[in-house]
Amino acid sequence: MSKVVIAFDLGGTNLRLAAVTAEGEIIFRTKRDTPKSTKADEILQIIIECAGECIDFLKNRFEIKMIAAAVPATVNAKDGIVLKAPNIPCLDGFRFVEALSDVLKIRVILENDANAAALGEYWLGAAKDFESSICVTLGTGVGGGIIIDGKILRGVDGTAGEIGHICVEPFGALCGCGSNGCVEQYASAKAIVRLAGELGREFPKSYLIRGKFDISAQEIYEAGKQGDKLALEVFRQQGFYLGIALANLINVLNPEVIVIGGGAAAGWDLFVPSLRAEVNKRAYREPAERVKIFRAECGDDAGILGVARLAFRQGLE
Repeated sequence: MSKVVIAFDLGGTNLRLAAVTAEGEIIFRTKRDTPKSTKADEILQIIIECAGECIDFLKNRFEIKMIAAAVPATVNAKDGIVLKAPNIPCLDGFRFVEALSDVLKIRVILENDANAAALGEYWLGAAKDFESSICVTLGTGVGGGIIIDGKILRGVDGTAGEIGHICVEPFGALCGCGSNGCVEQYASAKAIVRLAGELGREFPKSYLIRGKFDISAQEIYEAGKQGDKLALEVFRQQGFYLGIALANLINVLNPEVIVIGGGAAAGWDLFVPSLRAEVNKRAYREPAERVKIFRAECGDDAGILGVARLAFRQGLE
């Protein structure tokens, strides 16, 4: 029987689970809303239900070798423990691997979701042909994964790759991490909305501020495509601050490619010109000219594919 991994990507909003072959083919998938719970066991139960549905589908046709989990948290991958999950705080300190494997009786591995996305893009996406890459995810926050010589850079405490918390404005907006001026506060979906509100008085003719109290990043993007000056300035600033962060990464890590994904990357055409301008201005010339900056290709499957690849790397191929 063909070997498969059951991989899932747990987000603050959705849980996506799939069965993935060694070639990266997804042969089963399911999706649930992530419970708004204060109990880790309730989230674990949803995962178990989805896994059970997948196991039933695969029964007698495929050999399930492992369950691979991507979670939005800093993790101790070696011991299978969630250290800190800002968007799902009930998982803080949770012995995730032990709890899941005890119920399902299948080996489980755990990885940070941004690291998993980086691996997914490295395996089958925009970073496929490169051994050194950085993946930046622009969503509700800003996540990141760093691959050096084909391996995820985790750091001694497992917190390497926290690109969203590179400081780009020392006295800037307060960040949820406790610092000020993190790039997450200038390049995420939440940041796009905040910036539009703060800059509104400078653009009184923008239709975005005419009697509107609750606008979305998507609305701001649509306005930008129509040439709205407020929206264009918001995306210029997004690119400006993200460019500063990437220039620092280029100088320190000298990557071959930087891949940018996530929902807030929808404004690509509007923010990339200012991003590239800052990279060219602030990074060393040769690395800045060498590095390729691509849009992510794997979409919502990046994390699922990444943790599946990690599992297959651990002796399943």
